[in-house]
Amino acid sequence: MNNPDTFERSTHVSRKIHPDALSASFAASYTGIMAFMAVANEGSFAKASERLGIGRSAVSRSVQKLEAQLSTQLFLRTTRTTTLTREGLRFFENCRRGVTHMVDAMDDLFEQRMGPPRGLVRISASVGFGRKVVAPLVDKFAKAYPDIELDLLLDDRLTDFASDRIDVAFRSGHLEDSSLIAKQLIPMQMALVAAPSYVEAHGLPDTPDDLPDHTCINFRLWNGRLLEWDFKVDGLSRKYLPAARLTFNNFDLVLQAALQGRGLALLPGYQVRQHIASRNLVVALPRYTHCDRGHFVCYPSRQHLPTRTRAFIDFMTTEIRALDLDCLDQSNVNSAL
Repeated sequence: MNNPDTFERSTHVSRKIHPDALSASFAASYTGIMAFMAVANEGSFAKASERLGIGRSAVSRSVQKLEAQLSTQLFLRTTRTTTLTREGLRFFENCRRGVTHMVDAMDDLFEQRMGPPRGLVRISASVGFGRKVVAPLVDKFAKAYPDIELDLLLDDRLTDFASDRIDVAFRSGHLEDSSLIAKQLIPMQMALVAAPSYVEAHGLPDTPDDLPDHTCINFRLWNGRLLEWDFKVDGLSRKYLPAARLTFNNFDLVLQAALQGRGLALLPGYQVRQHIASRNLVVALPRYTHCDRGHFVCYPSRQHLPTRTRAFIDFMTTEIRALDLDCLDQSNVNSAL
């Protein structure tokens, strides 16, 4: 029988194994340890094979390979009993802690994916859509799912799912990243609006070609470019970039300037709907409005989606689609003011 220091000497030697040899033996080591733990727990090779769902000979070969790799006898085998050697018992106690941690980690991940929704969901959205649409629903979601933590990041730049550790992102317009799963929530509406005071003083354009005759308010994108005004003319998309006396990189400031009668502004429908309904804003050129874009909820993959993430996606999909965000159904009345 080997003395108690055999295991220490054998592991010391194994640490000096060439990386390629160590890599090649990893699968055998892992299989051997799992087989060894099963035999030690069950007390026999036959019961261990039933526990693992493999043949008894496969369990025996895995343990023999492990003993050869460690240069240590782990079991005393007779025709009637299988017991641990002193070295085997020491190895079992050292391995049990690691295996327990592995099992606990697997159980935790399984519960995260299949169990009751809990844990952290990190969300990304543009500043405007995040503040006006997503953020007001966060409290309702938090009350419905008290074990889920939410981290909402508002940024007009496109966040990276990997480096920013994003679970769910809300994006608008035409999506270019085909690697993402994207579910359209609602159509994206952009409305050209003006305050009644501006309309009374300057009127409204009849076609997009009349825009140079009007005072306009522009929006500057996060990358420094100006947002182009996109209209549908004779069935085709036509982009305009009107001259403007006022330019902001925040839709709230653009909206405020429009409400003050400072000019025409192109704004998201979710941002102006209430102001149109209350007749604080008038819609211009409604028949030229594009409706071929959308607001989307995006996530990296449908596979292995944690229940907390699925719960958030399903909740937001239902709630946002239930919102009345259509701003153009009222435009014919208001545009006549």
